[in-house]
Amino acid sequence: MADEHGASDAFKNRCTNAARTLESCGTYSIDRISLDDSNEDHKDNTLDVWLREGPWTPDVVVSLSNLHSVRPWARGLGVSFIDGISLIHLPKLPLPWPAEAVGRLDRSEDLPELAWLRIAGPIEVDAVASIVTVYVAQSDDAASVVR
Repeated sequence: MADEHGASDAFKNRCTNAARTLESCGTYSIDRISLDDSNEDHKDNTLDVWLREGPWTPDVVVSLSNLHSVRPWARGLGVSFIDGISLIHLPKLPLPWPAEAVGRLDRSEDLPELAWLRIAGPIEVDAVASIVTVYVAQSDDAASVVR
């Protein structure tokens, strides 16, 4: 979802909320990764990462689109535990980026605000995109309650 018509800090807030959701996923595993890199313009490509812990916790899907960078991982490794996960807001110029992001991409006036997803573990995911969505499914316990 683009924030062109939203408040000036809407994308930053979306990144902050996504980061807070992902903080609780440190005990999860990567269940599946899907990278659609079939488009000529890499910004039309998408990356989806499915995270799962078990039937009593909600599954989480991180979806990134308008990709600006995806560092490759060893494909075909199957389910992989997570050692660390973060989502960091990268603001537009003239605001500075966090030190660990400096040099990650060539910055220009045309570069929009970005979200930087990093997942450490046997499968390392490192992607930067201008659209981020985090979906949280209901746990089986919550889904069993009729409201």
